[in-house]
Amino acid sequence: MLYIILKTVHLLSIIVWLGGMAFAHFFLRPALQQLEPPQRLMLMRDVLQRFFAVVMVIIAAVLLSGIGMMGLVHKMAAQAGAKFSMPVSWMVMAVLGLAMMAVFGHIRFALFKRLDKAVNAKDWPAGGKALGQIRQLVALNLALGTVIVLFLRVPL
Repeated sequence: MLYIILKTVHLLSIIVWLGGMAFAHFFLRPALQQLEPPQRLMLMRDVLQRFFAVVMVIIAAVLLSGIGMMGLVHKMAAQAGAKFSMPVSWMVMAVLGLAMMAVFGHIRFALFKRLDKAVNAKDWPAGGKALGQIRQLVALNLALGTVIVLFLRVPL
């Protein structure tokens, strides 16, 4: 039962993270192109600030639930007298997930700070540059997350 709860938390967290990135990248950003740079940058800063706060919680949930699932499988194998050998797909998923978290860390703690500083200073060219860099790394994270979901699914 605990494994099912952990897996549900894990999957729902990933769905929100990937869905939020897809929404921002494919729908929100293009729709905002009709706004003038000051309005576009202020709105994106405010939206990203809220989304990034949720992603911080999501990252904690993904880490804890993933580690919890691995621990439970290891414990069940030990109780059955078997040796647990983590599947290669799980290792690849964990490495790619950690890479996504590192990319997010750079987005949140470096690039978003630049965006926020530029918007507060009304430096629209610097804000546009920071937002462009954020967009590129969000696209990378969206691609990594898609690879994980499509090719490295964990069996139920």
